Amino acid sequence: MNISIKKFFNSVKQKRGYQIIFLLSIVVLYSAYKVVDGRGRVWSSYRGNSETNAYSPLKEINKNNVQNLEVAWQFGPQPPAGAAAPGGRGFGFGGGASQSNPIVVDGLMYSILNRKVYAVNSTTGEQVWEFDPSANSLTGAVAMRGVSYWEKGDDRRILTTVGSNLIAINAKTGELIKTFGVDGKVDMRVGLIPGTDPTTIRDVSSSSPGVVCGDLIIMGSRVDENYGASPGHIRAYNAITGKLTWTFHTIPRPGEYGYETWPKDAWKEFGGVNDWAGLSVDKKRNMVFIATGGTSYDFYGVDRPGSNLFADCVVALDAKTGKRKWHFQTIHHDLWDWDLTSPPNLITITKNGKKIDAVAQLSKSGFIFVLDRVTGKSLFPIKETKVPKSDIPGEKTWPTQPIPVLPKSFSRQIITEADISNFSQAAHDSSVRLFRKLRYDGMFTPPSVKGTFHSPGSNGGADWGGGSFDPRTNIMYIKSNEAPEIIRMAKIENRAITNQTDFEIGKTIYTNNCVGCHGVSKGGDEQNYPSLINIQKKLTDEQIIAKIKVGGGKMPGFADAIKGKEAAILAYVTGTDNKTYVTAQSGNAPVQAGQKVRYTNVVAYQAIRDMNRKPFITPPWGTLSAVNLATGKYLFKVPAGNDAALQKPGEPETGLTGNAGAVATAGGIVFLGGGSDRKFKAYDSKTGKVIWETTLPGQQNATPSVYQGTDGREYVAISIGSDKDHPNGSIITFRLKN
Repeated sequence: MNISIKKFFNSVKQKRGYQIIFLLSIVVLYSAYKVVDGRGRVWSSYRGNSETNAYSPLKEINKNNVQNLEVAWQFGPQPPAGAAAPGGRGFGFGGGASQSNPIVVDGLMYSILNRKVYAVNSTTGEQVWEFDPSANSLTGAVAMRGVSYWEKGDDRRILTTVGSNLIAINAKTGELIKTFGVDGKVDMRVGLIPGTDPTTIRDVSSSSPGVVCGDLIIMGSRVDENYGASPGHIRAYNAITGKLTWTFHTIPRPGEYGYETWPKDAWKEFGGVNDWAGLSVDKKRNMVFIATGGTSYDFYGVDRPGSNLFADCVVALDAKTGKRKWHFQTIHHDLWDWDLTSPPNLITITKNGKKIDAVAQLSKSGFIFVLDRVTGKSLFPIKETKVPKSDIPGEKTWPTQPIPVLPKSFSRQIITEADISNFSQAAHDSSVRLFRKLRYDGMFTPPSVKGTFHSPGSNGGADWGGGSFDPRTNIMYIKSNEAPEIIRMAKIENRAITNQTDFEIGKTIYTNNCVGCHGVSKGGDEQNYPSLINIQKKLTDEQIIAKIKVGGGKMPGFADAIKGKEAAILAYVTGTDNKTYVTAQSGNAPVQAGQKVRYTNVVAYQAIRDMNRKPFITPPWGTLSAVNLATGKYLFKVPAGNDAALQKPGEPETGLTGNAGAVATAGGIVFLGGGSDRKFKAYDSKTGKVIWETTLPGQQNATPSVYQGTDGREYVAISIGSDKDHPNGSIITFRLKN
């Protein structure tokens, strides 16, 4: 306690009749003291705290003065002298895809920019250290969305991943801690699949940081979403030694709970069911909460009949042992790629004068599931609702799906012809004709060979930015996307390749693995899937092949798919048809001859557009909603972002899709950005009205951080993509003018 506070307390104690005032003063000043001296550590974990609530108790910046925000500092590492600048978002290189949510501990900010980890003075923006994986013989994509912090005494560590390796970095010096694992790293593939050489296991990495509980770092993982993907088991490692402490099998093995919801040998054959979006921890109860995705392959379940636990589940585990305490499945037998995309929010709501510890889980489908934290029971009625049957041969869709009575969906779930956009009569008529040709029986229409209209799509609803919960008001703030898709299934053929050029073979590889995200034209889709057109002007051939093999961001690695065919995929991606013929080679089908019949979605993961590449449905395409989680009622729903070129005169802003989440503060503000307009805005937390905005120099794809500097002032920090002065991306911070 500092001297001035001590003097105040002593002076109060010397006066009679002020005991009550004295006690109240202790409460108020101690609360402020915790924040001021750094021990409160506002925003010391991913999304703010271990409960991942993306809320800041700071209120120096408020509704009355937010108009006075200015840039405090911008930190962006420069490429070495003479080095070529990265090509923006191109193929995931450069700083364009910056998704990291910076954390701040005792005056130091830790974050990730362009595959490197940085420590920066959180008040001045001066670099303290840089960790370059390549200088430490580490290859692969770095965890995109942030890092974890662990300490015991003077031992302070940053934990993150590079490729399949979990690593520990000295938080003071930026040096790899060699006593962690083997020479500072732990291969997360080891022990994942019994009896399998870990070096042959494909694409196991992490897009979101793990969570710390005691001396454990508990990790989810990112795996690819194709046939033959790795399983997404949850693992806990000792933060000091790197030793594996426990594993929770997300695809149960014989004798484990949920095993009967799969075919007999599913645990050997299937992958996915991974927590790629992050985890949450209730440290008081020693409970860790996970939110899983679907099974690989996303859109085909003939060979996995059953409800498929623990896919698409919120699961509560004992943090010390990894034992299941309870689970809640949000989608049975998922065929729609409706992964749970954000960590469970651990919230405390006040309902009828009683405080209730709960878990709030957002979803791509637009639902909010509010569950008792101890039992997993829903705090609102859940109706198991009958859904349509599949027309894929052998597919047994689950007959019902869980739909909360409250809160109502924060995304459009039913689309009619009245919702189809009308930028021109010709485009509208063309879109209506397409809509009528597709199968559409509501939001749970199964995938079809005919083509299914899929809404909300696999990038609809809530993305990994998640929700921000204000504990003072019971209000959760949710950024949502409107991004319907087509699911068009086709049987995978395993034909031999004869007398084809490298270019033609590469086209087959691209069609089977890449077209769903980057498109037939290779032009991509907004900030989610970058354009590959003229990629050879941004990257060398070696860099292109390395990226395809390793992946990064939303992109999995495709080392197996291109093995022995590197020249072929390079020819097609770069548009170089050299007429080199290759004969009598096996095809690039994802399955070998003699295996089960399987289907693939040939247009996966890409929003449907009209004939002129404009949005298929009417705006808003992105919204900010405020919902009271005690009552289930909405406070407001407003467009988030604007496409000025597509906004019709006299109509509201269009809203924009984006990944970043909102952050609410005690100052009555909700900060949100992340659209292609590069606007960063402050909204009134009661009305949803925009009360301040600025245009960022680069694309924002990350949730903001709100923290207190060593000068006692409040800062708002955002990771953004590359701009002309910061080709590797940057962190930009705001504070009030002096």
